[in-house]
Amino acid sequence: MKFYYAPMSCAFATHVVLEDAEAKYEAIKIDLKKGDQQRPEFLKINPKGRVPALVTEKGILTENPAIMYYICQLFPEKKLAPTDPYELAKAQAFNMYLSSTVHVGHAHKHRGHRWTNDESALASLTANVKKNMTDYAEYIENNLISGPWVLGDNYSICDPYLALVTRWFRDDGVDLAPFQKIKNHNIKFHERANVKKVMELHQ
Repeated sequence: MKFYYAPMSCAFATHVVLEDAEAKYEAIKIDLKKGDQQRPEFLKINPKGRVPALVTEKGILTENPAIMYYICQLFPEKKLAPTDPYELAKAQAFNMYLSSTVHVGHAHKHRGHRWTNDESALASLTANVKKNMTDYAEYIENNLISGPWVLGDNYSICDPYLALVTRWFRDDGVDLAPFQKIKNHNIKFHERANVKKVMELHQ
């Protein structure tokens, strides 16, 4: 498999899951600042011009929730996702919430041009990022973390995604002091050896 990622991007979550699974893959770095994501050779991989993208023997996959669950299915012995249908649905709901809501809220700060070219509207989007992200952190803290991991005692594909979002919270000025579950999760997550390995590539 070939895995296309960019440092400090949302691909971090999937990158960690690949290491969790001990998958054999080639990591290919995309430099977003240089515009690699818009080069013809990458657009053949992902016409969206975004990371992550995973090239498999059957085709190309994009989007964090899809790729992470695919890896779980390839390596079921690693137990990175629940096998109970209801618990699996809860895990997928968590990751989809981060993908469809939290990620979009974060993107309003530096990707506002996806929605508008009006300068006052762009300023308004940016101004609301800290409040919106704080609201998301509060919701996650109070409703979605069972502890110590997202789903309780068992580490899963939800945990790298939450760690990624925790970095976004900090980048967006969210005061994490009230969110002890999120803070404890982040400390525990970054103690993992494979996380430290991936972190070296995402500086």
